[in-house]
Amino acid sequence: MKFAVLVFPGLTCDLDMYYAVEETVKQEVEYVWHTEADQLDYFDAVLLPTGTSYGNYLRPGALAKSSPACKHLQAFAETGKPVLGVGNGFHILVETGILPGGFLRNNSLKFRSALETVKVENNNTVFTKDYAKGQTIQLPVASDFGNYYADEATVEELKKTNRIIFTYADENLDGSISAIAGITNDKGNVLGMMPLPERAVEEIIGGTGGTPLFHSILNNWSEQHVN
Repeated sequence: MKFAVLVFPGLTCDLDMYYAVEETVKQEVEYVWHTEADQLDYFDAVLLPTGTSYGNYLRPGALAKSSPACKHLQAFAETGKPVLGVGNGFHILVETGILPGGFLRNNSLKFRSALETVKVENNNTVFTKDYAKGQTIQLPVASDFGNYYADEATVEELKKTNRIIFTYADENLDGSISAIAGITNDKGNVLGMMPLPERAVEEIIGGTGGTPLFHSILNNWSEQHVN
């Protein structure tokens, strides 16, 4: 399986994502600079790391959506192949309209870095099959725009269609509506989440709560490519 780490200017945690693939599933992984996104067709999954794309000017992800790369990203998502966006990568997925909703400043109006307890609400997805439904895991967060927001109708639709994949199990300090920590698109092949699974793949740096996510992607791909 071939993973692409799609990098926009300011996405500073591409190395973390690259390492997570090497460490967990030991598959082929390459950086793809945003100006070379027409190459995405050659990959089996696309990963958008966190950081501050284009310095988060205007708002997080707002300038990235103007890049021609996002048209290639949208086309890739429409093929049904997995797309994972974490942190600022989630912001980009929302700004491009691949995922619904938007983001507000954290309730504290401050950047917050912490270890969160996250609950797996749906384990029947490309990204969560190696988790148990209702399982709680520890994942780090690091953002000042971690407060996910959507209107009431959108939230109800997300609930009705089982597209809320992760929720915050404790205090939901950033203020995300319905404690939402991660959602998918209607096809289920695009996941956006604010917690950072790529930073939770080794016990020595705080746990392995993110490891099953990468294994889920690989195992799902392997099942579809059995000779």
